[in-house]
Amino acid sequence: MNFSVDNAVRCSECPIRHRAVCAKCDTDELLTLEGMKSYRTFKAGETILWRGEKLEYVASLVQGVASLSKTLEDGRTQMVGLLLASDFIGRPGRDEIEFDVTATTDVTLCCFNKEPFEQLVETTPHVAQRLMELALDELDVARDWMLLLGRKTAREKIATFVEMLVRRSQLPEDNGTASVSLPMTRDQIANFLGLTLETVSRQLNSLKKDGVLSFNDRKHLVVEDLSALHEATGDDSDGGIIF
Repeated sequence: MNFSVDNAVRCSECPIRHRAVCAKCDTDELLTLEGMKSYRTFKAGETILWRGEKLEYVASLVQGVASLSKTLEDGRTQMVGLLLASDFIGRPGRDEIEFDVTATTDVTLCCFNKEPFEQLVETTPHVAQRLMELALDELDVARDWMLLLGRKTAREKIATFVEMLVRRSQLPEDNGTASVSLPMTRDQIANFLGLTLETVSRQLNSLKKDGVLSFNDRKHLVVEDLSALHEATGDDSDGGIIF
């Protein structure tokens, strides 16, 4: 998705319009948001926000991928989440950011100064409702993440990661395949999934050998069989118990 950073771009023409915090806004509410928004861009590898930094703005991620991470006292760092297009950064009512936010790829943010946005939340039920929905979605993701880290095998972790990228990036092709751009290096994927670099490479090659994936290069892959990919995640499709 290519997006020109221009404050003159109308909210109704935004590529994430129907998934972002403004998804439920009517025409007048969109005009209010347009009057307070600005765009910021970050190159891959740049820090967007440091943990503990004073939160002066909140933002929707328009383009690119960013990571959430925490660093322990001894220097160990764990990536704890990914932000993709339409995800929201920051929390109204909080003065500081709780994670390091880093641009994994080149990133474009649609930003709102924190105080005016908080006032808008109080007076605009559509924005408040959408924020609650986004927060509940994050809770679901966190619970799925607990399952992934605690119970899933290395193959299931890789398959779940790829399926998440497919689900968030585009609709499947008519022939049951999907093209995916990997927003992270294999080393970053290993850190994100709690695996070693060698294990990530081995499992990707295994999925390729089984005909589930194919690779154009190290940054682009094709899911050749979406059903087989879902089966590889280990997730129960119908909610029943497997005997």
